[in-house]
Amino acid sequence: MRKSLFQKAKVFPWITNVTLYGCLFAGGDLAHQCLAHSDHIDWRHTRNVAIVALTFHGNFNYFWLRALERRFPGRSLGMVLRKLVLDQSFASPLATSVFYTVSFMEGKEDIFQDWREKFFNTYKTGLMYWPFMQFLNFVLMPLYLRTAFMGCSAFLWATFLCFSRQNGDGTAAVALAWMMAPKKRLLARKTKEEK
Repeated sequence: MRKSLFQKAKVFPWITNVTLYGCLFAGGDLAHQCLAHSDHIDWRHTRNVAIVALTFHGNFNYFWLRALERRFPGRSLGMVLRKLVLDQSFASPLATSVFYTVSFMEGKEDIFQDWREKFFNTYKTGLMYWPFMQFLNFVLMPLYLRTAFMGCSAFLWATFLCFSRQNGDGTAAVALAWMMAPKKRLLARKTKEEK
């Protein structure tokens, strides 16, 4: 008999959640690369993002969400708000900081340059996205699926992070302007190819 993914998540919650989170996060990088420059995929960068997502982000979120639930059990509004405040004031800045230090895997001279230039903007942008997603997570998802749900949310977030790290400044405005201007990107790409 074949078990569904949800049943496997109950039996093997850690490995299922962390693997799903890591794959979805790395998929966000791949989606960014396909949108940004479909003629060349940097598999090394996707590998680096996957390593960070699997070794840190997935594991951290798995244990963090369980610690929050142990400390503030239930789905009452008061408990959910406590979880949200802690998540956004502690876990979010930590996770964003770890993502920006992926530079050390790429051999950059100053591995904290991206963090210094983009962290604050990225954190503020995250405050427009993650509280809503985590509210849904804490209210609707059973504990054994919360990291996987975060992975689904992180797919879109990772696409934004990878764009910000390579092309943007960490603000949603720049990312949206880039997405809304496909004609400019196509013209720029054609001009680049002609040279």
